[in-house]
Amino acid sequence: MTHTRGWTGRVFIGASLDGYIARPDGEIDWLTDPAPGPSHARITSSAQVAGWDTFFPGVDHLVMGRGTYEKVLTFDGWPYADKRVIVLSTTLDTGDDRITVVRNVDEAVRALAESRADQVYVDGGGVIQSFLRADLIDEISVGWAPVLIGAGLPLFGLLDRDVQLCLVASNASDSGMVHATYRVHRGAAPDARSHARAGR
Repeated sequence: MTHTRGWTGRVFIGASLDGYIARPDGEIDWLTDPAPGPSHARITSSAQVAGWDTFFPGVDHLVMGRGTYEKVLTFDGWPYADKRVIVLSTTLDTGDDRITVVRNVDEAVRALAESRADQVYVDGGGVIQSFLRADLIDEISVGWAPVLIGAGLPLFGLLDRDVQLCLVASNASDSGMVHATYRVHRGAAPDARSHARAGR
């Protein structure tokens, strides 16, 4: 389904080099408390990736899944006091007045329109995948951690089409994390014949 919208969908997330955002049990210790490692090379592009302290103040709405929401509840405090938070879940109760619960992507889009969203932070693997399939993501910033964890919750999943991306900024930190920001490119997608020729 094509959605008409006036907001920008943005992803800002950390992932292991093999594409996972958490272990199978949801833990992210490999990201928040990485093991000591060797010195890493520094690579910086002419355009710097916006860090969390720049990115987060610029968003006014968040959309996340139940798993991400329940992880946030384990934090010391509620970190989204000045943001509108929408949780996409088919089973979550609606008792928390800090959030709006929606049951599907269409309801999320309606809720964002009703609250006149502008910059929307899309968080959590399942929600990111659903929003990508619905063509609701405009920017993807990923911090690729220098670790392979072998299994877990994947950042990306099955798509019904290719999603073309344009790299707009990249840099590497002292920890070896490579940060890259991509803009979703909505030009003409290659047709099946192009893929067939490429595979010959």
